Amino acid sequence: MTDSIQTILKPHVRDLGGGVSVRRTLPALSPRFVGPFVFFDHLGPITFAPGEGQDVRPHPHIGLATVTYLFDGAIMHRDSVGSVQKIVPGDVNWMTAGRGIVHSERTPDAERASGQTVHCIQTWVALPREYETIEPSFEHHPAAPLPKLTRDGVVLTVIAGDAFGLRSPVTTYSRTLYAAAEFEPGGAFALDAEHDERAVYLAEGDLAIDGQPLPAAHMAVLTPGARVTLASAQGARVMVLGGDKLDGERFLDWNFVASSRDAIEQAKSAWAAQQMGSVPGETEWIALPERRAH
Repeated sequence: MTDSIQTILKPHVRDLGGGVSVRRTLPALSPRFVGPFVFFDHLGPITFAPGEGQDVRPHPHIGLATVTYLFDGAIMHRDSVGSVQKIVPGDVNWMTAGRGIVHSERTPDAERASGQTVHCIQTWVALPREYETIEPSFEHHPAAPLPKLTRDGVVLTVIAGDAFGLRSPVTTYSRTLYAAAEFEPGGAFALDAEHDERAVYLAEGDLAIDGQPLPAAHMAVLTPGARVTLASAQGARVMVLGGDKLDGERFLDWNFVASSRDAIEQAKSAWAAQQMGSVPGETEWIALPERRAH
């Protein structure tokens, strides 16, 4: 392994039900997280026939921000602060859970009727301790205004935080690096060591990091301080993520993230008692599962 790569994380397949599964690379054993990113799911591409779709019923979160970024397809987001937002490829949905939020994600009516292919990345970003219990909020940012840079056959889009001398308009609460890189065949660029922790995920195509191939759906955690060259022979879709190291330990249990186990237990009790709010227009909800923390 090249010195610029600390480790390569292999995905684990998780069944979400309804014929839908994801490839999950975070959390991992070591390192557990990358910067503020504590959860990383890659869904699809999956094709739904006309009349079929994805239905993620209302469920809660605390202590984090969820980030949805699509390559293909459309998803309808609804939440307990009243947001109703369709997201399409290139847009960013950033939902800050703070002290608690409930949301659902479903296939929009038009796409359910026609059928569609969905391909997306969903991540969780842990909030710093001082912001863990802020008021919940939701932001939608269309693709067009997001800062972009084209260099040497690569289109770089800054989804959140700062990178390549650009800053995203998405609200973040710690220094964050989250960008999408679309490689044309033969495209390449150098990634500087501007952030404490960094990783590169290959969503589609082929990629080499300082000459070492990265398998598809794998995440390369980069060595701190290393400047690396990313190159694709045939073209690729790549996610670059990282930022400041977390300000202490984080516990994950179901959909909850917190710096204390007590906060998670309180959230579990509140959800079981249906005291975390509801999503307007929704009558279903996902019950608290019995499982151990991870």
